[in-house]
Amino acid sequence: MHGNGYMVTWAFGHLITLAMPEAYGFTGFSREHLPIIPPTFKLVPRQVREGKEYKADAGALRQLKIIRHVFDSCDSIIVSTDAGREGELIFRYIYTYLNCTKPFKRLWISSLTDKAIKEGLQKLKPGSDYDSLYHAAKARSEADWEVGLNSSQALSIAAGRGVFSLGRVQTPTLAMICKR
Repeated sequence: MHGNGYMVTWAFGHLITLAMPEAYGFTGFSREHLPIIPPTFKLVPRQVREGKEYKADAGALRQLKIIRHVFDSCDSIIVSTDAGREGELIFRYIYTYLNCTKPFKRLWISSLTDKAIKEGLQKLKPGSDYDSLYHAAKARSEADWEVGLNSSQALSIAAGRGVFSLGRVQTPTLAMICKR
């Protein structure tokens, strides 16, 4: 959508994610590979599993193409993803993946009323004001990847049968359910 000097587009879910171990040359579950700790995390479009392989989600690729067009067509960006750590991460991962260098400002609102949006547009802040929020979200994302992936593979190898999933949130949640 565009008009009045602005172009508007959207993101959904996590369009860009951290790459799976295969992107770093690790295939299958092997004790010798553990722990898998990439020197630098790679960003990829959201993946869907097809059989035993992961493939870029067609819907994510379509939306990324639209976002790239908007980024390429503008002088600067107003970020209006959710006001919070994950919203910041969603934008920054897209911005980084698309190798965008355009300046950006942040619209930080918690209401979608006309009044709140207009007031927010009058109070835009430099994107750099939210760098610490992005770094916190990025650290959480990478830690979740390392802990979840390595612990899931280690448990699956140790059990010797099947694939078991562990994670920072799901494992303690399951423990609470089991205690009841």
